[in-house]
Amino acid sequence: MHRSLFILTLLHSGQERGNTVSKEQLNKAFFAQTEEEVLTELNSTRGGLTNEEAAKRLAEYGENVLEAGEKRTTLQKFLDQFKDFMILVLLAAAIISGTIGHEIADAIIILAVVIINAFLGVFQENKAEEAIEALKKMASPLANVKRGGEVIQVKSELLVPGDIIVLEAGDVVPADIRLYDVNSLKVEEAALTGESVPVEKDLRDVETDAALGDRKNMAFSSTNVTYGRAEGVVVLTGMNTEVGHIANMLQNAEEKKTPLQINQDQMGKSLTILILVIAVLMFIIGFGFNGRPWLDMLMVSISVAVAAIPEGLPAITTIILALGTQKMASRNALVRKLPAVETLGGTEVICSDKTGTLTQNKMTIEKVYYDGQVHNADENIDLELPVMKIMNLANDTKIAHDKSLIGDPTETAMVQYGLEKGFDLSAKLVDMPRVAEVPFESDRKLMSTIHPEGNQFMIATKGAPDELLKRCTHIIKAGVISPITDADRNAILDTNHSLAIQALRVLAMAFKNVAAVPAKMTTEAVETDLVFAGLIGMIDPERPEAKQAIAQAQKAGIRTVMITGDHRDTASAIATRLGILDENSSAKAVITGAELNDISDDDFLRTVQNYSVYARVSPEHKVRIVKAWQDQGKVVAMTGDGVNDAPSLKQADIGIGMGITGTEVSKGASDMVLADDNFATIVHAVEEGRKVFANIQKAVQYLLSANLGEVLTLFIATILGWQILEPIHLLWINLVTDVFPAIALGLEEAEKDVMEQAPRGRSSNFFSNGVFTSMIYQGIYEGGITLFVFWLATGYYGFELHIGEAMAFLTLGFIQLSHAFNCKSVFKSLFSVNPFGNKMFNYAILLSLALMLLVAFTPGLNTIFGIYDMTGQQWMIVAAAALSVIPFVEIMKAILRAVGYDKKVNQIKA
Repeated sequence: MHRSLFILTLLHSGQERGNTVSKEQLNKAFFAQTEEEVLTELNSTRGGLTNEEAAKRLAEYGENVLEAGEKRTTLQKFLDQFKDFMILVLLAAAIISGTIGHEIADAIIILAVVIINAFLGVFQENKAEEAIEALKKMASPLANVKRGGEVIQVKSELLVPGDIIVLEAGDVVPADIRLYDVNSLKVEEAALTGESVPVEKDLRDVETDAALGDRKNMAFSSTNVTYGRAEGVVVLTGMNTEVGHIANMLQNAEEKKTPLQINQDQMGKSLTILILVIAVLMFIIGFGFNGRPWLDMLMVSISVAVAAIPEGLPAITTIILALGTQKMASRNALVRKLPAVETLGGTEVICSDKTGTLTQNKMTIEKVYYDGQVHNADENIDLELPVMKIMNLANDTKIAHDKSLIGDPTETAMVQYGLEKGFDLSAKLVDMPRVAEVPFESDRKLMSTIHPEGNQFMIATKGAPDELLKRCTHIIKAGVISPITDADRNAILDTNHSLAIQALRVLAMAFKNVAAVPAKMTTEAVETDLVFAGLIGMIDPERPEAKQAIAQAQKAGIRTVMITGDHRDTASAIATRLGILDENSSAKAVITGAELNDISDDDFLRTVQNYSVYARVSPEHKVRIVKAWQDQGKVVAMTGDGVNDAPSLKQADIGIGMGITGTEVSKGASDMVLADDNFATIVHAVEEGRKVFANIQKAVQYLLSANLGEVLTLFIATILGWQILEPIHLLWINLVTDVFPAIALGLEEAEKDVMEQAPRGRSSNFFSNGVFTSMIYQGIYEGGITLFVFWLATGYYGFELHIGEAMAFLTLGFIQLSHAFNCKSVFKSLFSVNPFGNKMFNYAILLSLALMLLVAFTPGLNTIFGIYDMTGQQWMIVAAAALSVIPFVEIMKAILRAVGYDKKVNQIKA
C-alpha cells in the first residue's frame, strides 16, 4: 500500500533576471568561499537588499517555506487498502460465497472483516501524515533583517537569497546563512547533524568537501542560537536549505512493504493456488469418475474452496498486533503503525543514533584533575578548592525558579556537578557576586569573571587547556601556590591528552587574586600571570542500561551499529564503552562520512558488515547505510531524534523515533516512538515483537491445520462418495472454533527461549519455524479422525446417516478446540507451557465449547444441525476422538525434539 507521509516539491526558481541570482549560483558551496565572494555572487551588500529588490527576488524564488503537494483523499486511501493480495483473495471468496444461496452469511462475514481492516488502515495512515507540518512549525516566525541599511523584523517566509540576517542568543535560524561577522556565536545543531554540544562558529576557511557539521562559517535553517551574536547573508531558502533537502529526501524514500505484509501476500498466493488445485481435483473426481451431476460437484468444489479460506486471519492478525501495541506501550514503546510490532521482532540490524539514545544527551563531568592527580567525578571533593569555585563562578548558567539549569550544556554540566557535590552557587554569588567579566571569544577560547573575596578580588578563568596554560605562571597544589615548572606543564599536557583520547571534552581552570578590579577589562589586563588550578573532563555519557541491552541484542543475534554526526574519536570511545567495539576491533570498524564518500555503492555493499561505527555522517549517508544493509537481505531498524534522521527512519524497515528529545519531524517519519528515549526499550520491544510473530504463527497453525482437516475430510469423502458434512456444519465450525481461540492465542506469553533464537529475517514467513510441518501432520490427523468417526458410526456400528454426519460434525468441531491447546507451542510439550495460564484462552475455549453444545442441545437448532437421538456411547466416541489429538501431537513433538528438528528450524544457539 502506498502510505506516503507527505508530498514535497523542489523550490521553483525560473530564469535569472535583473540583478537577482541564478539557480547555478545558489548551487555553489558558499562555505568554501570568502565572505566578499559570497556577497558578490549574491549581488548583495552588508547593508542589505532594498525592499524593491527583496520583493523581486521573492517573486522569483518563492517564499522561504517547505512546500507540500496535494494530499490523497480519504477515498483514495480507502481504496488503496484493497491492493493487498490476501484482501483480494478474501473478496473473491466473498463473491463466490454470495453466489451460493446457503453461504450468504459467509460472504457477509468476509466482507465485514475486509471493510473493518480497510477502515483501520485509513485511520493509521491519517495519523502518520504529520511530518511536513512539524517541519513547517520549526521555522522561525520572525527574523531580524537588514533592509536598506536598517534592521527590521520580517516574517521568515519572506526571506530571500541575499538578505542580511542578524542573529542573537535564543533565535531560531530562519534560513541557511553564510556568516561574515561572529561574536562568540554558538549554535545547537543536534537536530540537523546529531552533534551533542553546540557548535562554536568562526569565519575560517572550509574545504569544499567538508561535512555538514564542519561548516563552521554557516548557520543552518531551523537550528538554535544558544550563545553570542552574528551577522550573515542568506544563501539558501525554502526547499533549497539543508532541512529542505532532508524534506525532499523524505518524499523520495521508497515505500516498502513490511515483512508481515510480504508474508500475508505470500500466504495468500500459496493458499489460492492450493485451493484452486483442490477444487479442480474434487470437480474432476466427483463429476468425471463418480458420475455425480456437474452442477452439484461445482457447488461442492466451491464450498470446499471457500471453507479453505481463513477469512478471519486478517482480523485476527490485526487484533494480535493491536494487543501487542498495548503491551509495548506499557514498556514505553509507542507503536504508530500496526505492522511495525511484528517487524521489530524480525530485526537483524539496529542502526542507532548515539546522542540521546545510547547516551544521556547531557554533558556530565567524569574526571577532575587537581593537586597533580586525576580524580573520578564520584570521589569526594573539597568545595573550597579553586577548581570547584572557578567552574561555578566563571559560568553563565542561570538557575530557574524550578531549580532547572538554563545555558550552554558544557556550562550547565559544571553547575550540575557543583550542586551534586553540595556547592550552593546561589549562596556563593551573594558572597562573591560577579562585578566584571571578559566574555568568551572563539579566537582566544577563554572567559574570565571577577568576584570580591574578602578584601581582594578573585579573577576566575576557564578555557582551552593549551591556551590557558600559556597564561599561567604559577600552580596551586595542596593549597600551596608555587611557580609552575616545565615538569608541571608536561604533566598537565599529558593528562589533557589522556583525557582527550577517551573522548572527554577538557577545560582548564585558573585564577589569581588582585587588589582591585583592573581599569581595562582586556585579556592582557585580566588573563595574565594566572595560577593553574586544574582540569575537568566531561562527556555525554552512555546510558547505564544501554551496554546491557546491546549485549542482550547480540545474544539474540542482532547487530548494533552506531551512526552519529559526532566526531570519530567521540563516537569510537562511546562505542567501546558500550561494547559495540571491543579492544580487538579493527580501526577500520569506524568510518567517517568523508571516507564513505570515497567508497562506491558496490564496494560498500560488499564491506558494509565490516563497519560498526559511522561518524560525522550526513542524512544521505544514513539512508545509504540502511539501504546497504537491506540490500544484504537484512531487516533493519533505525533510531533517531533529529530532522537529519527522518529520511533514514523512513527508509528503514522500522523507524524508531525518540519521544523526549525527538523532533516532531523524526517522530512523524517513525513507525514507533520510544517514550523514554532508551535503547534498552528497543530490546524489550524486540522481545515483544518476536512474541507477536510467534503468536500470529500459532494462530496460522491453528487455523490452517483446522481448515486442512476440513478440506481433507470433504475431499476424501468426495472420492469415497460419502455425504459427510452439510454446508451449515462447515459454516458453524468456521464461525465458532476459528475466531475466539485464534485471537486468544495472540495473548500467549513469550516462550522462554524467544531471545535465544536467531532473528527470523526476510526469508521467514508464517509457515517457517516448524509451523508448516506441524500444520500438515496435525491437519491430516484432524481430517483422518473425522473420517474414521464417520466410518465407525455408519460403517462399523451401522448408525443412521444423520447420526454419522452429526458425529463427524461434533468430532471436527471439538477436535479443533482440543487442538488449540497444542498450538500454544510448536515444539514444546503442552504441559511445560502452563496449559491453563492464559485466562483469555480458557474463556475462549469455554465460549466456543458452549456455542457448539448450544446447537446440539437447543430444541429446534439441533434438528437443523441434525444432532438428535444421540446416545451416550456416541457422545463418548466423539469426546475420545476429539481429545486424542493431544496425546498424538505430544508424541510427534517429542519425536521432533529428539531428532533436534526444533533447534534446527529455530536456529537456537547451543
